[in-house]
Amino acid sequence: MGPMTFKLFDEITAEAHCDVPCGIYDPTPAKIAAKTVERMIRQLADIHPPKDASDAHAAQEYVQMVSRRVAVKEEHAEKVKRELSILWSDFFKPEHLQKFPNLHDIFWQAEKLASKAKQDGGIEAAEKLNEAVDAIAKMFYEAKNDPARYDAYKLITDKLF
Repeated sequence: MGPMTFKLFDEITAEAHCDVPCGIYDPTPAKIAAKTVERMIRQLADIHPPKDASDAHAAQEYVQMVSRRVAVKEEHAEKVKRELSILWSDFFKPEHLQKFPNLHDIFWQAEKLASKAKQDGGIEAAEKLNEAVDAIAKMFYEAKNDPARYDAYKLITDKLF
């Protein structure tokens, strides 16, 4: 501060995803988004082009059904990446690396899996993405010293569809 300024408030450090700090972090939104990606991929696999290629209405309906699911898949894959990035950069701290030495690799792999689910739309990438989000959730609840909440998280999120 310059010579003509004065200090009105004590200095504080803010550490939260919303910079308030609210201190609210949870892997559940990432899992819901990852499950949505998987669900859209499964639905896309069940949609077939119309048998009569000359039926304009059926063709339009097919294109709309596919494009809507692709758009939702893309949106939710990005949401997975955003939610995981918040946990990675704001919740987890350097001291967590001692307990979870593979933390950075698991996050990096999960981010890559979200991109892969967008690129090729394969069910294997979506399933692996859900597994990676679950691995992050397990570390998250262990870091919060509340591993029992992981069981509740799994019970709820594994039954989304």
